[in-house]
Amino acid sequence: MDSPLGTDIIYARDMQKATAFYARHFGFLTNGEVIEGLIELKHPGGGAGMLIHQAAKSVKFGQVGVKLSFHVKDVAAFAAQAKLRGLLFGAVHEANGYAFANAKDLDKNSISISSRAHRTNAIGGN
Repeated sequence: MDSPLGTDIIYARDMQKATAFYARHFGFLTNGEVIEGLIELKHPGGGAGMLIHQAAKSVKFGQVGVKLSFHVKDVAAFAAQAKLRGLLFGAVHEANGYAFANAKDLDKNSISISSRAHRTNAIGGN
């Protein structure tokens, strides 16, 4: 069965601010236009796209069982650059030949950066 992950949907209090957050910190591209209640973001490097959706007032942010993990080659370097742009990651952790660090987006959704996909022994790795 061929079913690769194609889209992550992010619920946000402020769709424009959430869009700017993912564009600024992770390089996603968008025209920012709201179409059918969604703002679409794509990454120039490929991978899953994102849709920013207006959250209902009843949504409890930061309690959803989803974490977005962004593939980066150098976690410490990426975290240092993100800090300069106002995004603070926690400690860089090392495990099984890769590194990762965690943060929260504007609506307290869990996000991480990880070098796991770049391990030489990873599935489809270098």
